[in-house]
Amino acid sequence: MALALAVLVAAIASPSLWALTFVHILCGLLWTGIDLFMGFVMGPILRQVSPPARRAVACRLMPKMLFLMPTLAVMTGTAGWYLAGRVGFLALPWPQFAWVAGALVIITILTVQGLGVLLPINLKVYFELRKPQPDGARIGRLMRFYVYGVGFQGLLQIAIIVIMARFGTGL
Repeated sequence: MALALAVLVAAIASPSLWALTFVHILCGLLWTGIDLFMGFVMGPILRQVSPPARRAVACRLMPKMLFLMPTLAVMTGTAGWYLAGRVGFLALPWPQFAWVAGALVIITILTVQGLGVLLPINLKVYFELRKPQPDGARIGRLMRFYVYGVGFQGLLQIAIIVIMARFGTGL
């Protein structure tokens, strides 16, 4: 995590537009891809396996995800902000700036929801799973709320991809 953040700082400090673009695109692809994969592939698979197997997977996966996903979210948004400033997107006139504003709103919602809602739910589920006798009903309630949050995140991430495609093809 520290190495990844050091790479972000180096890309921001560097005069290279390529380095900043690379960090932004790589982190954004990883964040979106992992989120969509976990929500739409792993989620349905884990719902079909036995509770002990689900618990074993979650106990191994969650600690890594608790570091990986917030790091990718912060790196994507930060690199995107600096990149937008360097290429002049923050100085665009209206209505082109509406695309920038849309991206800023979406990334803010994704980050706040991810760090302020989904991360705490993940922690609660993880700590509950580590108990000798986990409360399945509590985990079920938390995960139902989590599924709706992840679904909303998936929709927002598809929307941000549409906006990024617009940036890539010209405003």
